[in-house]
Amino acid sequence: MSNAVEEIYSDISEQNPISCVEDVLADNNWVYSRMNNNELIVDVAGSVFSYRICFVWQENMNSMQVICQMDTSVNEKNRNVAAETLMEINRSMWLGHFELTKSECSPCLRYTCLLQDCDNASKTYTNIQNIIDICLSQCEQHQNVFQILSSDELLDLQMLSLAMMDTAGES
Repeated sequence: MSNAVEEIYSDISEQNPISCVEDVLADNNWVYSRMNNNELIVDVAGSVFSYRICFVWQENMNSMQVICQMDTSVNEKNRNVAAETLMEINRSMWLGHFELTKSECSPCLRYTCLLQDCDNASKTYTNIQNIIDICLSQCEQHQNVFQILSSDELLDLQMLSLAMMDTAGES
């Protein structure tokens, strides 16, 4: 590597976008906890569920992982249909994917993004705000499916097909 490239790379790697995440969260008046230099957690209220969003910065890859977990769990009776449902939902997603946590069987959205230009605070701020908006909108869009999967009723994929359809407007 040339000296100029090394100098640029060291400037970028010294920037930690978790500080920029803090700025975005503060501007939204959300209370957060910084776990360490590379991790931050915030709880956000949605229309039906609350979401716990965890941000993890991995400096050696210049990447940020965002995990948005819903405060519900899939009923044990519906775990098989939940797996099929997640595959259907994930096929239509452009960014991130849904999965179930191993311990609580809670739905969560996972998304990892590269943040190469962290020395540009304005650009990083905008990227992080967009990531948060996308994560929350994806969770809100599919919250009705996860609400149904948390019920005691034994379901099949055909019963969930209407809940998985894209809709226009709100009821």
